Amino acid sequence: MTHSLARSLVLAGASGLFLSLSFPNSDLGLLAWVALVPLQWALDGKTKTQAFWIGWLSGTIAFTGMMTWVVTAMNTYGKVPLVISYGLMLLLTAYLGLYVGLYSAGAVWFRTLIPRYGFFVFPCFWVTLELTRTYALSGLPWGLLGYSQYRQIEIIQIADHMGVYGVSFLIVMVNVAIAEFFSWLMPLFRGFRPARLPWELAAMAALLVTLSWEYGLASLSETPFSDIPRSSISVGVVQPNVDQAVKWDTSYREETLARFDRLTEQLGLGTDLVVWPEAATPFVFEREPVYQLQLIAIANRAQAPILFGSPAVRFYPDRRPYLLNSAYLLSPDGQVLGRYDKQHLVPFGEYIPLKSSVLFFLDKLVEGIGDFEAGPGPAVLTLTPKPRSAATGMAGTAPRSINFGVAICYEVIFPNLVRQFAANGAEFLVTVTNDAWFGASSAASQHFSMVVFRAVENHLAFARSANTGISGFIDPFGRIVEATPTFTEHAVKATIQVWHPHTFYSRYGDVFAYGCAILCAILFLLGMFRSKGSEPDAIAATPV
Repeated sequence: MTHSLARSLVLAGASGLFLSLSFPNSDLGLLAWVALVPLQWALDGKTKTQAFWIGWLSGTIAFTGMMTWVVTAMNTYGKVPLVISYGLMLLLTAYLGLYVGLYSAGAVWFRTLIPRYGFFVFPCFWVTLELTRTYALSGLPWGLLGYSQYRQIEIIQIADHMGVYGVSFLIVMVNVAIAEFFSWLMPLFRGFRPARLPWELAAMAALLVTLSWEYGLASLSETPFSDIPRSSISVGVVQPNVDQAVKWDTSYREETLARFDRLTEQLGLGTDLVVWPEAATPFVFEREPVYQLQLIAIANRAQAPILFGSPAVRFYPDRRPYLLNSAYLLSPDGQVLGRYDKQHLVPFGEYIPLKSSVLFFLDKLVEGIGDFEAGPGPAVLTLTPKPRSAATGMAGTAPRSINFGVAICYEVIFPNLVRQFAANGAEFLVTVTNDAWFGASSAASQHFSMVVFRAVENHLAFARSANTGISGFIDPFGRIVEATPTFTEHAVKATIQVWHPHTFYSRYGDVFAYGCAILCAILFLLGMFRSKGSEPDAIAATPV
């Protein structure tokens, strides 16, 4: 192994380690701003092919460090042997690492195509690959770079225009600027004549960070939204902490319902909405009249509608059954006020892709009587809060009806899917999940951190109920109001803001990300035309 190759591998490994540490549970978000610097240095003087392998290694290390929880889900609950679980996890993280490999190869190629100014394209190309990962092969936008900043509230407010991709863009721009600046300094320390200072890149990165910070401060003051009508409602979330091993045990049903009853009672009578987790009922709600009555009795005692998850059974034309992963809104008098059916299912968890032809030998990790099917779309539910007199004893005007959207579990990691609830009139958002599958791993914290961005993108408050945690509340600007510990019982209540601000992102979606993709596509086509008759891969990218 040559000294240059060993150096590149060490630098690639360092970037992979730094990236994984930027996310929960390590939660060293500030490290993300320099995490890609070693990788950028490792690409100096490399061909596109060499850069791809270096980047792939770095990305695989990063995602392996971030997603070890996959082993827990497969081995503990899917009963997949431990060795095979690790092998499948590495297969998944190697796939995700491919995107970092493509970024690295593209970085070398763009720099060769546009000497000196090619690095301005790097952030656009990173965003393009994140957008691709959001949709390719059903989509897995877990661990997008921007999510590492979920606690940096001032800097992430730009997501209301550009989504999480805008924050990723900013981080990559800063990383590239730092790498180029220190590359320029190194010859100076060695006594060599320094290369030309990349002042344009440094100036652009500083300008974008400053503007983003100032925009964030202005947004957090809520001055731009001062003319938007707003009100508030009281929402309670229940975290029952039901062990996944007994969740579907019929002998444990009464204990589960008793736990929900006790925790719901702790919320008191002043609550406008009670939220239980995904698949909260250990039975199919529509097909169990006796247990239906018990749920209605709980809602009646709470004097508030309950939003709860339960499977729904439907039938194909040939009478074969299938499941919908549904959330029901049940009124205190027993009426079902609405139902939302999960529209983006978890591959290998709720259905097996290509099961009829290629993967016929696999079975799902999730228990049930058949494969799940996707729901029809982003249905918005409606509730009417209690008159204020119910809580204060004072006379008041009759409350208006309020619309809200529900994202079930995995759906909340998809920005455009959640955006559609806001576009359809939701005034606050709810997400229900069962993160018990992840065990005591970093996955619950990573999953929760993504909800922060969905709140900022649409400037809508979020209530989150998770079986084993993390449950809590996030305000319309991404501030975490309440976050419960995992694997504990909790019933927490908060007054959350209700409004409909219509952010740029909720109206138009991923315009910024698609703009980056179009720019990269144009440059790619330009490069293909220019490279005809030449052999660009034989030309090493030289530092400037």
